Amino acid sequence: MVARVSTVAFQGVEVLAIDVQVQVAAGLPAFSVVGLPDKAVGESRERVRAALVALGLSLPPKRITVNLAPADVAKEGSHFDLPIALGLLSAMGVVDPIELARHVVLGELALDGRVTPVAGVLPAAIHAHGRERALICPAANGPEAAWVDGLEIIAPESLIALVNHFKGTQVATPPRPRLAADGALGPDLKDVKGQETAKRALEIAAAGGHNLLMIGPPGAGKSMLAQRLPGLLPPLAVDEALEVSMIHSLAGTLPDGGLLRRRPFRDPHHSASLPALVGGGTRARPGEVSLAHLGVLFLDELPEFARGALEALRQPIETGRAVIARAAAHLAYPARFQLIAAMNPCRCGHLDDPGLACARVPRCAQDYQSKISGPVFDRIDLHVDVAAVSASDLTLPPPAEGSAEVAARVGEARERQLARFRGRTRDGASGPVPVRTNAEADGELLDLVAAPDAGGRALLTEAIEKMKLSARGFHRVLKVARTIADLDRADGVRRIHIAEALSYRRIAPRA
Repeated sequence: MVARVSTVAFQGVEVLAIDVQVQVAAGLPAFSVVGLPDKAVGESRERVRAALVALGLSLPPKRITVNLAPADVAKEGSHFDLPIALGLLSAMGVVDPIELARHVVLGELALDGRVTPVAGVLPAAIHAHGRERALICPAANGPEAAWVDGLEIIAPESLIALVNHFKGTQVATPPRPRLAADGALGPDLKDVKGQETAKRALEIAAAGGHNLLMIGPPGAGKSMLAQRLPGLLPPLAVDEALEVSMIHSLAGTLPDGGLLRRRPFRDPHHSASLPALVGGGTRARPGEVSLAHLGVLFLDELPEFARGALEALRQPIETGRAVIARAAAHLAYPARFQLIAAMNPCRCGHLDDPGLACARVPRCAQDYQSKISGPVFDRIDLHVDVAAVSASDLTLPPPAEGSAEVAARVGEARERQLARFRGRTRDGASGPVPVRTNAEADGELLDLVAAPDAGGRALLTEAIEKMKLSARGFHRVLKVARTIADLDRADGVRRIHIAEALSYRRIAPRA
């Protein structure tokens, strides 16, 4: 007899159906798992054996073979424990195989029989709903699965509770959907004294989803400004929260099994490797660019990142997805993030202060800034010089306007964009992708919504010649100008909006 249990495997954000086949046959006692299992799946034999002992059962003294089909797909993760255990219980006559057949199962087993949390429950729940099946998952993951409307979910605390549920002696309570805790609102923009130009650029970046680079000496407040950006951004919409939470579910970073409502803010250290930043590694997990999807990726000390890691950002910034190509897999993760970067003007950081600058000025500035390639500079919409804060600024009282006031304007500008782009899409990796912000508009859509008036067109034409703007730079100026117009509540893009957008455009340094 062969018992069958349905589970899943993951390739990027794609969910693959896996058929767990368990055979208990005559022969010398053995327990084999086949079907390209990784080490975690192979070790499930010992966890399953111990969990059954905790149930008061022992494995039959026969040859047990577990096949994970299709056999040519690599199986990774500990979530195969529970399907294998249920397959064994079905083959032993403990669990009804007909009742088990209508479920998709995933969960890790502890040695005492508890069902412990695993990654990827939310996409697995969507997959189960699409196949018109119920879902069995750990109790800790139940709240995230419960966001899939109309899905029947069993979320047991332990294997014995699940067996009792199938036997009718104990009824498992369906989990309820839960949002992740919002936590503190974060630091307020009132804490930043001076830096009015940088604050204005931060507001524009928040309103339009634009990339921002701040260049200034140490202690000027670049990191302070970046840390206050999340407080200016609107919360995730329901569809966005589901999209972001799926990625964090796959990465195993979804807090308390609840859906995220705040936009992610990721700030990796500059020692981060290319796989950590873009994704990949031995198990091809989402990188920081994907964990920052629909949120913010803050790269402090930008030139200190490895050159290869920075160059790898070029494709995700442009396409909104991170493609990981390996010999054993070709995966794609969503990566529509907002890049906020900060850097010193040179290695010593005091390029414009003769009293503090090193002896290699200005050559050290050229060498330091040339670590960032022209194509990376070109993909950043706003470039801001952040000067050192003067003593007079530090003694001033806190600004009257803080994060709440700026966030209100940002929210209003984003509402204008959502209304403008409602129903508009662009081509993506898996079909049409909705356009939500000015930064995401391109092609004919950008020409339609951001066409400047005659004065703005003349100024932009002159700037193209004098500033040697690339085609990408030209379009990014238009996007920023459209956002400035939205903040001004203007229907069209005028010359003054183009002029301010051009003031934030920096010519890439030459090596």
